[in-house]
Amino acid sequence: MKISSPRWVDFHCHLDLYPDLADAISVCEEARVATLAVTTTPKAFRHNLQLASKTEFVRVGLGLHPHLAHERWNELPLFEALLPETRYVGEIGLDAGPRFYRSMDRQTEVFRRILTACAKQGDKILSVHSVRTASQILDHVAELLPASRGKVVLHWFSGSATEAKRAIELGCFFSINQAMFRSERAMAVIKKLPTDRLLTETDGPFVEVNGRPIRPGDAGEATRLLAEISGMEPAEMRNRIVKNLATLVGSSNSLR
Repeated sequence: MKISSPRWVDFHCHLDLYPDLADAISVCEEARVATLAVTTTPKAFRHNLQLASKTEFVRVGLGLHPHLAHERWNELPLFEALLPETRYVGEIGLDAGPRFYRSMDRQTEVFRRILTACAKQGDKILSVHSVRTASQILDHVAELLPASRGKVVLHWFSGSATEAKRAIELGCFFSINQAMFRSERAMAVIKKLPTDRLLTETDGPFVEVNGRPIRPGDAGEATRLLAEISGMEPAEMRNRIVKNLATLVGSSNSLR
């Protein structure tokens, strides 16, 4: 994502779950939003990549969502075959919520295999789901993905302040969306995050605004809320987030 002067950052958005993927990509491109278009299965990756291949601001993540691990685990060989085609990985992770905890063994198998593949190839940036599993996620990352081999961005982090502190020590970043500010518990954790580890996301279309899915790349409100909670001006926070993205992606030429 070595790109020229983005105005905003949306580091976790499901562009392919909007009614028109090409249109969603165009919205982000025209608004100069540095966007990570995450996917939920390896089979979805190539179509996303094809449509985003000539964009300046949109990058595509190769994903295998924990909610689908129990039925799509057999796509792991495809995941590993596609991994050299992108620097970005997501959405991946673990979910121990009531609907998904029964598949934790399979989720864990998939997540660990993905971490191992990323560590082997190196220079990967991962957008990670960690619902009720922050400690387990961090255990697996500490064991399998050395900081020199990849970087982790915790998407919609819902862990404790203690878990956040450990994540910071491991070098993790955090992508924050506006829905997180509806929770006092989440806000208390966000206040303790260092501003140089913050990114914004929409998690569209899952986050809704006035009963409708948030527009792709619409990170303005999340930026404003982060500024407010951090005692910064919105423009200053926006610039901080863009700078954080530059720090995260570094100078690598491995863009796609």
